Amino acid sequence: MLQRRRRRCEGTAMGAIVLDLRPGLGIGPFSLGMPICEAFAQIDQQPNIYDVVHVKHFDEEPLKLDIVISFPDHGFHLRFDPGSQRLRLIEIFDVKRLQMRYATSIIGGPSSLATFVAVYALFGPTFPGIYDKDRGVYTLFYPGLSFAFPIPSQYTDLGEDGTTPVTCRVSVYDSSTDRKVGVGSSMDKASAPPLPTGSLYMEEVQVKLGEELYFTVGGQHIPFGASPQDVWTELGRPCGIHQKQVDQMVIHSASDPRPKTTLCGDYFYNYFARGVDILFDGQTHKIKKFVLHTNYPGHADFNSYIKCNFVIFGSDLGGSFQEPSDCKHKITPSTKWEQVKEILGDCGRAAIQTQGSACNPFGSTLVYGYQNIAFEVMKNGYIATVTLFQSQ
Repeated sequence: MLQRRRRRCEGTAMGAIVLDLRPGLGIGPFSLGMPICEAFAQIDQQPNIYDVVHVKHFDEEPLKLDIVISFPDHGFHLRFDPGSQRLRLIEIFDVKRLQMRYATSIIGGPSSLATFVAVYALFGPTFPGIYDKDRGVYTLFYPGLSFAFPIPSQYTDLGEDGTTPVTCRVSVYDSSTDRKVGVGSSMDKASAPPLPTGSLYMEEVQVKLGEELYFTVGGQHIPFGASPQDVWTELGRPCGIHQKQVDQMVIHSASDPRPKTTLCGDYFYNYFARGVDILFDGQTHKIKKFVLHTNYPGHADFNSYIKCNFVIFGSDLGGSFQEPSDCKHKITPSTKWEQVKEILGDCGRAAIQTQGSACNPFGSTLVYGYQNIAFEVMKNGYIATVTLFQSQ
């Protein structure tokens, strides 16, 4: 797991913040199901509150464990599904550091201990909880909300020692299912709520090599050679427009070893919310390249784009969009480089892409090219970007 300190500002006292507790929905500005980029946007809007932020992920296998945004000063963290990058679980792991407002009452923090009696008085009666003998923890469940209380084995009857236990963990999770989410392995039961019908988030984008992109929810076909007006009509206004630097994926020739950073006439339309960049020729004003982003942590562009849920079928080296969904020979954001080579064959040596290594703590990546397509691959073997073009 990688842990990174995001920032540190002065003036925020530990445990001083109060967040609204919304069982089954979220806490404060963080809502279950929100994309990780929206969570970072909320953090950036309130730097004096969320002044120490740790981002944790499993660098070697980024799809194996959650992406976690942790707030150690406030005693809670956010767990994002590594595939969809949507918030699936909120855990308050140090209840004395965070005050939670429910209705008109406050629970938690240094002055309002979240005892078993206090929880029961505020949230009302519920079904009997579950006692984990191995962990010595009793968990009380409400819809979309659970409280875990440490109970030593000699006091398995609550209050037998004459005191009321104080909760050691609060979990907030989607209440649309009947799953009970607590500590240990049961927290794996939490999943992000379903996306609303027609949502464009993680929309499947099917690639027809050398021809076009097909956006499956909206039904848009964006072919090579389309004009900026065509793209505006189909995808709407771009999030950003910027001029392109000289192609960094070309290895500098021996006769001119200087880095090429001058601008050329070509320009990009950036659709950050779709994970797509579209490159137009500066003279003809026609599409010449698409760049699809996977938004993996550990890459320099992480959190700049929402993950593009692309699909490239191996048979598309002559195929169509009407491929079976269980086709084994397809390339998606979760496909590792070794699998790509099994599908498309070996392509020889890679070009090294540094992305300005002096200011990039993640180091260089490798770019492998095939006819009509190039893959930027991270050190862990996962795809960072896919560049689509028409081979001359």
